[in-house]
Amino acid sequence: MTEADAFWTYPQIDPIALDLGVVQLHWYGLMYLFGFAFFWLFGRYLAHRDAHWSKALVDDFLFYGALGVMLGGRLGYILFYDLAHYLDQPLDVFKVWQGGMSFHGGMLGVILAMLWFARYRMRVSPLVVSDFVVVLVPMGLFFGRLGNFINGELWGAVTQSPLGMRVFDPALNQWVLRYPTQLLEALLEGLVLFALLLIYHFRRPPLGAVSGAFLVGYGVFRFLVEFWRVPDAQLGYLAWGWVTMGQVLSLPMILAGLGLWLWSYRQRKGHQA
Repeated sequence: MTEADAFWTYPQIDPIALDLGVVQLHWYGLMYLFGFAFFWLFGRYLAHRDAHWSKALVDDFLFYGALGVMLGGRLGYILFYDLAHYLDQPLDVFKVWQGGMSFHGGMLGVILAMLWFARYRMRVSPLVVSDFVVVLVPMGLFFGRLGNFINGELWGAVTQSPLGMRVFDPALNQWVLRYPTQLLEALLEGLVLFALLLIYHFRRPPLGAVSGAFLVGYGVFRFLVEFWRVPDAQLGYLAWGWVTMGQVLSLPMILAGLGLWLWSYRQRKGHQA
């Protein structure tokens, strides 16, 4: 199969959604706003079914969670993926509309927000907060990956597969077929993970089980997609010609999630004994 036979072609979307001259509204930023809006709207719906939560608490957490996502995501990308560049060009730290957000950094930022919120706002176990929040996170990831797609970043490897999308590669100065791994991540880490966690949440599992399931689910999906996704150019493969930074950061998530999931069910069993 050649690029001329491709089933689909990248549409070369303008990353600027609205240009007002002095102010430019980027699609990448809009995707984050859509993710936060979903968290707010669906979170308020879920709060009706949870004795620990209320609409007001969802409203309050959204501020701290968004702060954790933005600061943690940006700092995580800088530290994990491209520290040398930002040390050389420190003002680029503020150019978030160009991309450059790390899920794993954003996750750490949200964890800090959840710990603070659980202790000082709700006065409950952090797992009460995390079990609620992680159900809503995948749709934020869904919109974020759409932002990556619009920006034309985080493509997969060159392929001859029918799944390949026809993309113009400026480095090669030609059209090539690449896996649209941004869309694959939007599907798996976003829609599929959201559906699985929502169903699991409604089954009323023990405390901590939903959080553990999220860590395992995201970690496994991200680890698998990395086999088709091209690693960041400044990092490349870290070992054996296939290990990526995304996989290195996802493996601890999988192990921690499994441990938390097993612990939660043992705790329930112990209480029932």
